[in-house]
Amino acid sequence: MNISFKKVAIARYALGILGWLSLQTICLAQDDLQISKSILPVDTENIFRTEAYYNWGGSIVKGNDEMYHLFYSRWPKTTSFKGWLVYSEIAHAVSSSPTGPWEYKETVLKSNGKGHWDAITAHNPKIKYFKGKYYLYYISTNLGDNLDYSESDLKSFSQKDLKDPNRHILRSNQRTGVAVSNSLSGPWVRQSVPLIEPSGPITTLTVNPAVTRGKDGRYYMIVKGDKPNETKFIRNQAIAISDHPEGPYEIQPDPVIDYLDTEDMSLWYDEQREVYYGIFHASDGFIGLVSSSDGLQWQKASEYRIMPKEIKMKDGSILKPDRLERPFVYQESGNLITLGLAAKQGDDSFIVFIPLHK
Repeated sequence: MNISFKKVAIARYALGILGWLSLQTICLAQDDLQISKSILPVDTENIFRTEAYYNWGGSIVKGNDEMYHLFYSRWPKTTSFKGWLVYSEIAHAVSSSPTGPWEYKETVLKSNGKGHWDAITAHNPKIKYFKGKYYLYYISTNLGDNLDYSESDLKSFSQKDLKDPNRHILRSNQRTGVAVSNSLSGPWVRQSVPLIEPSGPITTLTVNPAVTRGKDGRYYMIVKGDKPNETKFIRNQAIAISDHPEGPYEIQPDPVIDYLDTEDMSLWYDEQREVYYGIFHASDGFIGLVSSSDGLQWQKASEYRIMPKEIKMKDGSILKPDRLERPFVYQESGNLITLGLAAKQGDDSFIVFIPLHK
């Protein structure tokens, strides 16, 4: 009886220790980020637009020159806003501040030409710096085995809806890739194959990459695809993991978001809170936030709705674009200091850089 009693006591003590350790783990990962409380009004110098081009998206990194480097999508206004699907290129701009004003420097990636996976368009970039190299993640597409097309064909295909077979092929062949460089000035070396194919919680396409280095030293990527077995048009977000920045990435079985139609994730690991965060835009009309303690299991963050799709200006007015998408956060020393958003208003699109106070 005494031996049995001791065994029970030891088991209870062990369970208590495990419970205490679990509680400590939970306490260490504190999802208490409140981005909405940091948002400051926007001035005209915080808006990056150019006369002849649609500007879209954007991703910032600070260089060794102490300047801020923006990589973003742009395409000629002569091709219409839908022209991004075949005419987008990835451009590079610089500024002395992460909120602008920005000055165009060069175009770094364009369509790679027939016969390549990234034959048509270069779009939605994310720039990252890992272990001495710069990684420029982007999306592109192709027309499969059809190489008998002209520039006028491409322009025509881009204006069609998804019922058109060529437009459908262009969308279905969209994939994520990466170009690598030792310098922000290039040259940028592309990979010959995409980084990731759809599987598990997403189907059809893998686009709009968001990448961060996790607390375990591995690389976490969120990509968007269609929701499997869904009759409505709903896009899912999936998480993939790799031991290397350039892949291969393996999609995990559980989705990041499958309960709401969302796009355009940006991802980072908050070392202070020990929490992964993903910021996105929802078709329901808000900019939202999800979180995870391990990068695998995701849930709505404590502040799930960061802001409606409108921007407060310094002059007291409210900017309400027709579309407000592609959220991106830039941080220094663990502090978020800029929230970037792509906006479309009428026949113009531009990038807004919202200052965030610490």
